[in-house]
Amino acid sequence: MRNNGRVLGLILVGAGVALLLVVSIWVIAGVAEGRYEGLAAPVLGIGMALLFGTVPLVGIGAFLLIKNRQEERAMAEVQKERQLLNMVQTRGQIDIPSAVLELQVTRDTLRNYIYDLVGKGLFTGYVNWERGMLYSRQAGEMPTDRCPNCGGQLQLAGKGVVQCPYCGSEIFLKG
Repeated sequence: MRNNGRVLGLILVGAGVALLLVVSIWVIAGVAEGRYEGLAAPVLGIGMALLFGTVPLVGIGAFLLIKNRQEERAMAEVQKERQLLNMVQTRGQIDIPSAVLELQVTRDTLRNYIYDLVGKGLFTGYVNWERGMLYSRQAGEMPTDRCPNCGGQLQLAGKGVVQCPYCGSEIFLKG
């Protein structure tokens, strides 16, 4: 069902091109048979076909194709985030370089995926960027005032991301 916009876009672009082709052949045949005096009527006919037929059909078709491509890219990003979440939740911990290779993304993109999952309330745990490890923890298992990595005292200011001032780990909490 995801490709409905793509199929409809291709149909509209094809219909617009076909309409212009049919009108052009019809006008050229009329000129060849001598049905028109001058070029005003043929030019007007082709212009009307372009203005009221081809341009709207091709424009809407192109819009649908572009929109479908954007939706496919967004769905691919969501799928990679889901894959990352599954990886860390099933294994309990993953090393960042392996996740980068497995997902075929950059480290910065992986960081954005993690923050997005935290922002959506789908992930709790912590990450140590220096060691390159991402740890998953259930919200009930997460200490509320201590770093799960080094045990250092944390100053919590709400939900989201808290960075340990001692080891630099980022702790992801649900509010």
